[in-house]
Amino acid sequence: MEKERVFKYSFATVYPLYIQKAERKNRTKEEVDEIICWLTGYDIVQLEEQIDRDITLETFFNEAPQINPNSSLIKGTVCGIRVEDIQDPLMQKIRYLDKLVDELAKGKETSKILRKG
Repeated sequence: MEKERVFKYSFATVYPLYIQKAERKNRTKEEVDEIICWLTGYDIVQLEEQIDRDITLETFFNEAPQINPNSSLIKGTVCGIRVEDIQDPLMQKIRYLDKLVDELAKGKETSKILRKG
């Protein structure tokens, strides 16, 4: 099944793609890190440890200290699918991160990306 394949992607492989997407639009690695830490509850040291461990997206999100309670405020489409309508909790978290990086790359202010509720 397609989604199961996505769950097995290496976070260490996907992470530089997020950075590249942001940097192509004159955003920074630090901004991507801030978004990831906001969503997952990792601090920067924990984030770097997870990257070094070369874990799957599934493990990355399952081990996240705390998914931000305001993540439910993330709305919109990624790959033509509304993130708020995704039924699988893990897939929804993955798409939340995709959406946040998309917003960063589109020039949205970080303060608006990090939903305050």
